[in-house]
Amino acid sequence: MYYREDKKGQILQEGICEAGALASWLAAATSYSNHGCYLVPFYAFYSMFGFQRVGDFIWAAGDSRARGFLIGGTSGRTTLAGEGLQHQDGHSQVAAAAVPNCVSYDPTYAYELAVILHDGMRRMYVEQESVFYYVTVANENYVQPPLPDGAAEGIVRGMYLLREGEGEGPRVQLLGSGAILREVLAAAELLRDDFRVEADVWSVTSFSELQREGADAERWNLLHPDAPRRASYVEGCLAPRAEGPVVAASDWVRAHAEQIRPFVPRRYRVLGTDGFGRSDRRARLRSHFEVDRHWIAVAALQALADEGRVAAGELRRALEKYAIDPDKPNPRTV
Repeated sequence: MYYREDKKGQILQEGICEAGALASWLAAATSYSNHGCYLVPFYAFYSMFGFQRVGDFIWAAGDSRARGFLIGGTSGRTTLAGEGLQHQDGHSQVAAAAVPNCVSYDPTYAYELAVILHDGMRRMYVEQESVFYYVTVANENYVQPPLPDGAAEGIVRGMYLLREGEGEGPRVQLLGSGAILREVLAAAELLRDDFRVEADVWSVTSFSELQREGADAERWNLLHPDAPRRASYVEGCLAPRAEGPVVAASDWVRAHAEQIRPFVPRRYRVLGTDGFGRSDRRARLRSHFEVDRHWIAVAALQALADEGRVAAGELRRALEKYAIDPDKPNPRTV
């Protein structure tokens, strides 16, 4: 690509050189302190080739109080099919959570991404916070709805109610993020149409930020035993909805969504993409990893059956209806 200086900014194409690209980003991300010149760097990298390959440099960015955006393209383990296991990223969000001043998000919709970037600009360049952002994005084509009224705060904090179940009967709380949120929405329709189970669907934009806020609430309660107990944001969202277990599904390993288990006020089931997987179509990969709409619906029915809210036979019926092989190999072992 050609190079020229421009007051509107510039693009650096550094080829297959993740370390060099991160070094350029770090120079721009610390220009506010080294040169008194505020830049807003975006480094968009391919799959897991950011946090995995240059994780030490990213830790150095945190140590240097860098400010800017790291954009993880083709996020999740099932969104990048056909290019081999080394490209299927199911764990960079877990790595990001280990960097104290790295604020990480996994949005599904364009309006979520817009709200996150806007808030990041405010925090880093208006409030002068020494944080930097890791935002994972997908490479699928799907309908982009408008920003729901009142959703912006929940997007920033880490979760918001996207769709509320409308009917009567057994109910479950479904949590989804990134590439798998649309599978969660589809699972809610299956539960309603096939089993008369209603589902409240939550979009989780950041399990990591939810965990940090919850841990902070726990610490505050520890140090203020005589004050009214402070509830975590997760508990504040889910506790008023007295009905049903909670099922979370994402395109990341289970450890990612497991971060919020201490703050979920009821039975909690997590689905994730543990294992190497296979290079195949998205639908087949999601079935292999057991995070597609059918597996989410089955997990919800199992949780409801464990609580006596639906008959155990409904789980057997779902396995047959959705052609799920009970002898299928565990994806973590193949």
